[in-house]
Amino acid sequence: MRTNTLLHPLTLRRAEPGDLRGVLALLADTAGWLHARGVKQWPREGFGPDRIMPLIEERVLFLLDDELRALDPDEPATPVATIALDRYADPEFWTQDDDPGAALYVHKLAVARPWSGSGLGDALLDWAGATAYGAGLPWLRLDCAKRNERLQRYYRRRGFRHLRTVDLPHRASGALFQRRAADLQITAFRDLTMPELIVA
Repeated sequence: MRTNTLLHPLTLRRAEPGDLRGVLALLADTAGWLHARGVKQWPREGFGPDRIMPLIEERVLFLLDDELRALDPDEPATPVATIALDRYADPEFWTQDDDPGAALYVHKLAVARPWSGSGLGDALLDWAGATAYGAGLPWLRLDCAKRNERLQRYYRRRGFRHLRTVDLPHRASGALFQRRAADLQITAFRDLTMPELIVA
């Protein structure tokens, strides 16, 4: 990891309603960075509260916090990273032949730009895979931009297999990936979540 998590201890927790502003800021920054590189998977300005608050209310959005930054009352505590993990299989992408109930699905995975390249995306995917394993599910799945070859190569390097690409004219996403759930030990952050409570 490029950033020393011993100097910056990190904690994974479920997002709360009061986190909405920080989550929207992180996702908007990530979306702007993607658009600057020609990747249009997310809206250019990020997501509106109507897309993110339901994830918070459903208790399926998770935040990675820098514990030291959270101690500074004068500094807004924007999360280091976000990930949503749930049983929602987008029906435009996942068919009954995929056995959509056999997986947990990753959405809204984003790492703040100062932490890019630190391995936190890898660690969050490993955590998601371990959570799926703990829930008795064989697969961890996600979809990503059809034309983002760089991101698709990243997922392949992380052990995901490309299943197919669903090319819908109204969706930028559609490249479908999955990998086996596995009981992996996560050391990059302190986990304050309760994986067994992830529900549909």
